Amino acid sequence: MVPTVGGLGHSSLDGVQKEVLCLPEQGHTVVLGTAGSGKSILAVHRALYLADPDTEHCGRTLLITFNRCLATYLRHLAGRIPGNITVENYHKFARGYLGSRQRMGRGVIADTNLVAALCAEAVEATQAESPTSRLWRRSNQFFLDEIKWIAQHGVRSFKEYEQARRVGRADAGIERKNRRAVFKVYKRYRKLRTAYGKDFDWNDLSHAVLHEFTRDRDARRYRHIVVDEGQDLSPMELRSLVAAVHSEGSLTFFGDIAQQIYGTQLSWRSAGLRIRGKGIWRFRQNYRNTKQIADLALAIAESPSFGRDPDIVPPVRPTADGPLPTLKAFSDKAQERKYVAGLARALAKTGTVAVLFRDRALENTLTRLLSCDAKRLHRDLKTWPRPPGLFYHRFSLS
Repeated sequence: MVPTVGGLGHSSLDGVQKEVLCLPEQGHTVVLGTAGSGKSILAVHRALYLADPDTEHCGRTLLITFNRCLATYLRHLAGRIPGNITVENYHKFARGYLGSRQRMGRGVIADTNLVAALCAEAVEATQAESPTSRLWRRSNQFFLDEIKWIAQHGVRSFKEYEQARRVGRADAGIERKNRRAVFKVYKRYRKLRTAYGKDFDWNDLSHAVLHEFTRDRDARRYRHIVVDEGQDLSPMELRSLVAAVHSEGSLTFFGDIAQQIYGTQLSWRSAGLRIRGKGIWRFRQNYRNTKQIADLALAIAESPSFGRDPDIVPPVRPTADGPLPTLKAFSDKAQERKYVAGLARALAKTGTVAVLFRDRALENTLTRLLSCDAKRLHRDLKTWPRPPGLFYHRFSLS
């Protein structure tokens, strides 16, 4: 039996997608696909299939993703969520589980501002031990990124950090002679945070979740876990989800490794996934873009600067025709923002338009130029706004 999703029915899936939908209900499965290949809607289908009470494999199922905004979108795709399916973002899952284990007191998570302040204090103290090192010319953001990377990859010792291949950012390279000092900054930051009364930050919450699961002898709450946009979860978060699955259940990972924010060197073993047989599926068909957009994406992916990785799935060139992508130059940022806002307003009169940008400062200036009818996509959305219209979103990792 193949369930329906949002009234679409399984006829909306092609042959390979139907095959993945009904894969074995035990063990670990990885589904990789290019953007626009239908991974999210298939993740919803898979969750409904695994939770179907008319099957022998039915069980409580967790459909989990990176942030609250995406969780709201998945609920929108499903249309109706049965009672034995939970849809939530990772941090809500983590806090809920730690709360059930009496590990989640009030105010025990350090917010981003406190993390930044404690990191700066740790850098200053460590710099005093070797003030002439060129390492200290790096910005505080660099050290924040390293603290985050160490936590999210579960690095437990200086030796592990020294031997690790640091990937994920263009400026992430660190001379090995400087790694000891960076790791001292990390340890000092942890000590300062503890003294401040904070047990966790958002990046190492998964450590506590994984630790508790290793001690937890109670029956697992979920028989099945389906991960959507899994490339945005850290290796430690994935390990903790593997530990959360019932021994006779399944974990299905849907992701786009080409968009992975932790670098494409993540191994499935390091994330706790045990892939057996034909456990990795690749979706190459792009249902979203025109041929012209796909050609541009393929040209970028095939360039030397993009790198090579066996888990990156190049899209099949779509047959749908469309206008060529446009590269437009401006004399200054103000002119660029005015043009983007005007073009978005014009296109939104007859279709659906999304304006995407990176930081809060740009949000404050650009949104004043958009129409008052523009809808903001944010992590606190309770219901997903229905198109058509004009939408805007600031990229954020939290």
